[in-house]
Amino acid sequence: MENGNGGLSGAGLRRVRDVLERHVESGRIPGLVALVGRGDETHVEAIGTMRHDGGAPMRRDTIFRMASTSKPVSVAAAMVLLDECRLRLDDLVEQWLPELADRRVLKRPDGPLEDTVPARRPITVRDVLTSTFGLGMDMTSLGTPIMNAVFEQGLTPDLPEPIPEPDEWMRRLGTLPLMHHPGERWQYHISSDLLGVLVARVTGQPFEAFLRERVLDPLGMKDTGFHLPADKTDRLPPLYAPDPRTGEFLVWDEAEGGRHSRPPAFQGGGGGLVSTADDYHAYFRMLLNQGMHGGERILSRPAVQLMTTNRLTPEQQALRSAMAADNVHVSFGQGQHGGWGFGMAVRAYRGDYAPVGQFGWDGGAGTSTYADPDNQLVGILLTQVGMSVPDPARLIHDFWTTLYQAVDD
Repeated sequence: MENGNGGLSGAGLRRVRDVLERHVESGRIPGLVALVGRGDETHVEAIGTMRHDGGAPMRRDTIFRMASTSKPVSVAAAMVLLDECRLRLDDLVEQWLPELADRRVLKRPDGPLEDTVPARRPITVRDVLTSTFGLGMDMTSLGTPIMNAVFEQGLTPDLPEPIPEPDEWMRRLGTLPLMHHPGERWQYHISSDLLGVLVARVTGQPFEAFLRERVLDPLGMKDTGFHLPADKTDRLPPLYAPDPRTGEFLVWDEAEGGRHSRPPAFQGGGGGLVSTADDYHAYFRMLLNQGMHGGERILSRPAVQLMTTNRLTPEQQALRSAMAADNVHVSFGQGQHGGWGFGMAVRAYRGDYAPVGQFGWDGGAGTSTYADPDNQLVGILLTQVGMSVPDPARLIHDFWTTLYQAVDD
């Protein structure tokens, strides 16, 4: 990284690199790509190797499984539909997703699946966009009948069996009660996958086709998608899920013949994208530019403002904060921002070096992507070491801690 005129100090950027190198030299992070963008200035570091036992070096154009950092990008497809009045925030989703009509809600979130009451109201587009439609991944509720059913029905990623195609996924989702009444409580992940199905049904196109046509291609995100063509496979490192007891590097997904080597049956908006640091920089820079990319408008200014500011009520926000605090032993401190917009976290209080208003998200594959409107700053850190161990989370924390010290104007 070299010092430019973007208000980032040369000494600060050297400190960022030193900290990143220290993590790689520890042997716990095989390699990484980090990007810092401020104004017209962009700095990229590619450190280490693609495999833990050596091999090809990390490069600026290395492709990564974005995991949950897919969420902030995939939500843009729905925002296009809001801009075009093909969706409205308080439309009932059942007109496109009839499987979600006449919902039942558990009397107690940890109760038996048959012990339900009618939902107080139908599910709206707003509920899906804010992750408050009533069902989601709650890591503090593992072992309850409803969470067991979510796993057994194959409604989540990262399981041995692939997620079924969208209509079958919706059918299975429709057999389950909700954990909470629509609009009552923020819950993680399933809303983002549901959003992809909703977009596909509204547009009559596969989710990826619409996302590519309206967002990815206009932004030049040529290496972003739900699978990799064969001629790009060599740019994808293996994804490691280290043994939490020993730290041994276990391969969870290989590039050759792996999960992204062919088009998936289910294009998961919650965690299915692969991408590069430069592609994600283009997307987050567009958000900082209030929806503009070059001379082309991708999203309206109000759409971007809705996405990137807190959309939770005080009650929902308190429950989200409590869930994050109760989940630290699993998340290694990730996810504690207070707020949530559409498809991404929004910092609602200053709990670390990042200011209020920073938006973005992290991924369980060791990815972190955020933008900061106050400082006009984009930061992207990409590895392929899963959060089964604390090392990638500590790397992410250290990246942001040193990056904010480099802001100097």
